[in-house]
Amino acid sequence: MLDIDMPGLVSFEAAREAHRLCPSTKIAFLSAFSHDRYIEAALAAHAAAYVTKSAPPEELIAAILAVAAGGTYFSPEVLDRLVIESNGVRLASAGHTRGISLTDREVEVLRYVARGLAKKEIAEILGLSVRAIDTHVRNLMEKLGIHDRVELARYAIREGLSEP
Repeated sequence: MLDIDMPGLVSFEAAREAHRLCPSTKIAFLSAFSHDRYIEAALAAHAAAYVTKSAPPEELIAAILAVAAGGTYFSPEVLDRLVIESNGVRLASAGHTRGISLTDREVEVLRYVARGLAKKEIAEILGLSVRAIDTHVRNLMEKLGIHDRVELARYAIREGLSEP
């Protein structure tokens, strides 16, 4: 059981490494987030379960029992957005979400953009040049198919990336 927001550890990387070392390991994610970016990253890391923290304790127990029995379990608000097929589980939305291709640094910059910080302020916080921030913002817009900072901030808020 991995919490998506564990301090000092990127849970998706930990899950992939556990699966690489022992492919029979079953991974369950617990998260306060139910945004597509996180769900898709969990699925890419071979998640057998994804339970939201808002779920009652009985749901967490049901998830553990289902995974231990070789099955899968997804909280209802997550399950509503999934397609379960004989060859696996995927998001119902066509293809990958645009946000899955973002680097950790790009997500970090995007969070600050969503909070309304200027490029200069972001640069100071991250210890980077304004030019580097400008490059990150330009890359974000290109990857996400977005054309201005307002749209970029709206995307971040919609995907839950503006949360601290």
